[in-house]
Order: sequence, then structure tokens, then C-alpha cells
Amino acid sequence: MSYQQQSDVLERFLRYVQINTQSSDANCDQVPSSACQFDLANLLADELRELGALDVAVSEHAYVTAHIPASAGAEDRPALGLIAHLDTTEVAPGAGVKPHIVSYAGGDLVCGTVDGKPVALTPEKVPALRELVGEDLVCTDGTTLLGGDDKAGVAEIMALVARIAANPELPHPALGICFCPDEEIGHGAELLDIPSFGCTYAYTVDGGPIGGLEWECFNACEITVDFEGFSIHPGDAKDRMVNASNLFAEYHSLLPACERPEHTEGYEGFIHIEGVSSTVTHATARYIVRDHDAKRFQEKIDLMQRAADFVNARLGEQRVTVSMKQQYRNMAEVVAEYPQLIDVAKEAFEAAGVTPQVLPIRGGTDGAQLSFRGLPCPNLSTGVYCCHGVNEFIPVSSLETMVDVLEKLVARFA
Repeated sequence: MSYQQQSDVLERFLRYVQINTQSSDANCDQVPSSACQFDLANLLADELRELGALDVAVSEHAYVTAHIPASAGAEDRPALGLIAHLDTTEVAPGAGVKPHIVSYAGGDLVCGTVDGKPVALTPEKVPALRELVGEDLVCTDGTTLLGGDDKAGVAEIMALVARIAANPELPHPALGICFCPDEEIGHGAELLDIPSFGCTYAYTVDGGPIGGLEWECFNACEITVDFEGFSIHPGDAKDRMVNASNLFAEYHSLLPACERPEHTEGYEGFIHIEGVSSTVTHATARYIVRDHDAKRFQEKIDLMQRAADFVNARLGEQRVTVSMKQQYRNMAEVVAEYPQLIDVAKEAFEAAGVTPQVLPIRGGTDGAQLSFRGLPCPNLSTGVYCCHGVNEFIPVSSLETMVDVLEKLVARFA
């Protein structure tokens, strides 16, 4: 498909990604963590009203909710939710996104040039590129992420709503639409009023390459490790100075390198250091811990505490402190009881000409929180590749096809 024949979903996606919605972990004690998320929230609410959605609201926490009445004959069917998130990650620049479309002819995918150097992906780095020759790919200019995680999901859901508004005879049950803030920093759907949302089941549209169908995710927590040093002039430091930076280095060396994310795949969990700040006097390291298996997840947490205990024992005093914040659990514990949700999603992909790939997600989605809060919620692909970086891209055909998948999906609940 040529980008000169832009579809509704593509036009929406190109608009949405230009609105900065980066969440802020530094402000994780408030929801939303960044006021800019209201910019997209309010725009989507206005567009939903224009499309005839009912009960459209933006909450004080930037949750956008709306309802679409069922098609004729499906009024008694259980309501189905479709959910995506507003925010983008802060691990890469996310303001001033300049999307453009590359007609990919093979070889390196060059999305832009920064400081005179091409920002490029090779087929060796992303083998899927070999299957995308001849496709139109939405990229950035190389200075920012694209924001397909999760504005692709937002655009695909909105395009479905627009399609139903134009063709109300398309079969569908009553639909609940929700766009959540702060998924990237673990808040996600924490404050969604599920009874008012009124859905029996839901799907998040927040995955990767097209065809992905995920109902298993990591168990997840964030661990902060604080190191207290003792500063004294280095010329008089023998047997007296305690350098917090060195304590961090010692502690980190006790954690197994083989369990870092760059050495794991599939069902293998990891311990990942996200950032560290340090001086002689004090150091703080932030880690995330992930594993699909609850027992192995707890073993990783215990290992991190034992490493702290080891350093403290060597020092003969308490200078290393570990604190943990639970983020989400493996939604498979809940969704496994609703196999029909997986079967129906598989059928929808196949009906749209896509081979479904049922894989464990190496991350988490709003669906994890929602499933444990009583709303079973598997996750569907969006079509995006290389999220959370300046090389992020999405095929135009994937945007289009996912709208078809969603249409096939809601029809099966009618």
C-alpha cells in the first residue's frame, strides 16, 4: 500500500505520535506522572465524542473511557473492552517526534541522519527486515523514539471505532474503550474503575510485530539499593573511608551476569540495572527484576538481598539497604481460566490473513493488573518493532491489518 493513499489509521497514528506523552518515573507518586498526557487524552476524548461514543470522560488521572453501543442483535452479549496506553517511555527522547515513511527496498533501514551519521538498522540486527522488503515503514528522523508503544494501539482502536461509526451494522457487542496513563512506569490500569467500565473481558492492544498474542507475562518488581559511605580526605583515608561508589561496584559484581537481559530470552528472567547515581558518600542503584515463574522470580529477589547481606557482613555494619516495589504478576494465573479468549483472538488473526504467534511477553501490560483485578485481559500485537529506541518503526500494512483483526475480533463476541 502506498502512503499516498493514507488510511484513517495511518493518519491518526502520524498525528498521535507528534504529541509528547512521556511518563516520568521521578513523579511516580502522582497519576499522571506528566501533565502532557492530558494533551492526548483530551484530544482522544473529543474524537470519540465526534464518532458518537457514549459516556466519554477524561478522569482527573488522565484515564480516557467511553462506550460504544452493541450492534443490532448483540445487545445481550457480554461487553468487551479494548485498551491501550497514552504514555511513551522516558528511556529515549520522546518530544518533537517527526514521523516519516520509508519505502524499504532492503539492506540497512536508515531512518535518519544525526550529527552526520546515519541512524540505521541492519537485517543482521533485526532479521524481520528481510520479510519487509517492499513495505512502507513509519520511522522517526533518528533523534527520538517513534511512540508506537503504544500510540499504534491507540490509533488502531480509534480507527476501529471510526469504522464502526461509519458502518454501524458491523457486528460487535457493547464495547468499552479505555486509554490509560503511565503504563511505562508501572501504574497502568491501576486506577481504572472496572465496575463503571462495565466489561466482562478485555484485550490490551500493546504488543510487538503483527500476529503476537500474549497471555503470559513476567512477574515484576523494582528494587532500589542504597549504599551509605563515609567520606574523608583521601590523603587520610586508610582504614577509614567507605566509598559508596565502590560498595555499589562490589554489590553489582555479586549479581550473575548470565541473568542480565542481554543474555536471556523466552521464559528466562533477568535482573536489569536501569540506572545508578553515586558519590563517595551515597549511591543509589535502580534495578528491575523479571521472571515468568513465581518461584524463580522470588529466588532472584532473595539473591539480591543476600548480596547486600554479604557486603554488610564484610563491613561489620549496615551500609547496604534493599527496598522492593511490586509492579505486576504473571497474568497467566488468571487468563488460563479463560481459554476462549485466546481461541477467539487466534481466529480473528487468521480471518485477517495473519498467522497468530502465541508467545510469552517479555515485559508486562496493563492486562496484567486488570486480570488480577477481575477483568481477564490478554494482549494483542500492534505491529511495531524496536520499541523504546530511536530505531523504532512500524509497517503501514501492520497498522491497517490490525484494524481488520480488531474488527474480526469484536464480531466474534457479537
